[in-house]
Amino acid sequence: MPHRLAALLVALALAAAAQSLPVEVASPDGRIVFRLIETRDAALAYEVHLAGQPVLAPSLLGLDPQGQPPLATRLTLQSARRGTLDETYSMKHGKANPLRAHANTLVAAFQESAGLRRQLELEVRVFDDGLGFRYRLPQQPALRELRLERELTQFHLAREGPSYPLLLNGYRTSYEDSYVQLPVSSIKPASLIGLPYLAHIPGVAWVAITESHLEHYAGLYLKRPTGRILEASLSPRLDDPSLAVIRATPLETPWRVLLISPRPGALVESNIVLHLAPPSRITDESWIQPGKTSWSWWSGDYATGVPFKPGMNTETMKHYIDFSAENNIEYMMLDEGWSADVDGRSRDLTRTNPQLDLPALLTYARGKKVGLWLWAHWTFVDLQMDEAFPLFEKWGIRGVKIDFMDRDDQDMVAFYHRVLDKAARHRLMVDFHGAYKPCGLRRYYPNLLTREAGMSLEYVKWSNRVTAEHNVTLAFTRLLAGPIDYTPGGFSNVRPADFVPRWLNPQVPTTRAHQAALYVIFESAFTMFADYPGAYAGQPETPFLREVPVTWDETRVLLGEPVTHIVIARRKGPNWYIGGIAGAEARELKISFDFLGPGQFNAEIIRDGPDDPAKTVITRQPISRADTTSLRLEPAGGFVITVKPAGR
Repeated sequence: MPHRLAALLVALALAAAAQSLPVEVASPDGRIVFRLIETRDAALAYEVHLAGQPVLAPSLLGLDPQGQPPLATRLTLQSARRGTLDETYSMKHGKANPLRAHANTLVAAFQESAGLRRQLELEVRVFDDGLGFRYRLPQQPALRELRLERELTQFHLAREGPSYPLLLNGYRTSYEDSYVQLPVSSIKPASLIGLPYLAHIPGVAWVAITESHLEHYAGLYLKRPTGRILEASLSPRLDDPSLAVIRATPLETPWRVLLISPRPGALVESNIVLHLAPPSRITDESWIQPGKTSWSWWSGDYATGVPFKPGMNTETMKHYIDFSAENNIEYMMLDEGWSADVDGRSRDLTRTNPQLDLPALLTYARGKKVGLWLWAHWTFVDLQMDEAFPLFEKWGIRGVKIDFMDRDDQDMVAFYHRVLDKAARHRLMVDFHGAYKPCGLRRYYPNLLTREAGMSLEYVKWSNRVTAEHNVTLAFTRLLAGPIDYTPGGFSNVRPADFVPRWLNPQVPTTRAHQAALYVIFESAFTMFADYPGAYAGQPETPFLREVPVTWDETRVLLGEPVTHIVIARRKGPNWYIGGIAGAEARELKISFDFLGPGQFNAEIIRDGPDDPAKTVITRQPISRADTTSLRLEPAGGFVITVKPAGR
């Protein structure tokens, strides 16, 4: 009996110890550790380490509901359930396929020790390349509905170092601005930081902050109140800006995501944002077909040597359909102006511009095996979705590009989900422009092929802001969240010093090889040939643009850092496509092919010409995994290498 009592007391003591802070969970390889702690003020907090070194110093957690005390202090740990996630899944598009989500998990349940006795859970998943955590609120008498003023979540960077914030003027944003390089403590407290946010913790890690599974909630931003502390800031509701979220319990917030690695390229390779999103909600995905498209808008309906007046008319659109058909391009995009003008301000998505014979175009495109996409302002989609989407399906339209949302408050987030659900019911793919950042939505609605949410090539029409340095930095920042509809392929290439913005037949301040490389660097399952068809005719780089895939089986970042340069290798089947771009300065890069499998391969290399940014040098050579090659990238330059097994 005494032995049984002693054993029971030991068991109770162990159980009690298990219910107290700190509590931690590590990545499967043991290098990343997430630790829940309590501060001296009895506030719930966490810290993150990589290989024993601090990445995030103690950072506060909690929610601040309207009309109640913050749910953040004097929380007693009720239980800490650990587990393992290990699943493999496939997607129609992305930078890797299949994907493996492997993480150690923790669900920590808390209850207030006094007062309202509210309950709060924190769910954590730690992967080898980062982690995610989210709040869960069980249904409870004191919180039947969450009227959330703000999150108390903090990210306290352990050391000062360079960071790359997207500084925005407010929450009504398309995310179309420049990422700047600043030490975190130099970011003004009044600044609003868009996500993803990238920072370097010197001697320890690169870390990026973003979110996943944004649904029934408001979009996340950051502010810097003091020191190296970044705190959550949620997009306010339009009907009551004092609130961010109104939602019944039980509920889960979006995942707060940290990508972590000593190597910045590992953050680009990561799929954590997808891993934390729910599985596909579309039963039959056979109609979802990624691809490339021609597009008349970027060139300004420019055309030379044609027997018609360029514009939004039947003959011009047939010209672009012909270009798609001749180059095995799957789609052609009809942009602004195809639909009927109602009163000079409104558009009717069920009727077409009198200058455009859409039935004839659809018949013509079908005969050429080219699918058509239609552009629409979001306000008209919101008004006419129930009528227009079934009609688009009847017409045979393949997808819709929806523009100018420029918000991510709770109501606008709901609009995105409503659009994708309705579009899926009518077999329509979607491209969001004027959009908020990707948050894993394409996993559970794979009919979402891409979105903008970044300053893309369209800006060369009216500014000199889309530089080579911007392109490099986008790959390490915006692309961490997901695909970008950047619309590459400008073939009027000039030196940065000679660049002049122009609306018609725009120039680009990067080399031809740089533009070709963007088809590898920038992930997107719906990719534009932005320029006028005549710009590609007879050009030696055009066959590469035709061939390069838009979906991938494997992605590896071989070299690079923000601003200066990046080299990415992507595999599709047995073939590899390697793209490299430089910022403002020329670079000599040594490329190793040690990622290849055994055997012999053939490589085609498209590199910068020495004197003319619109010219390239194309060479071919046999290679193996033991080989290396050195390449010179001109200022704002680039290269692409296509690698195929010998004999193919």
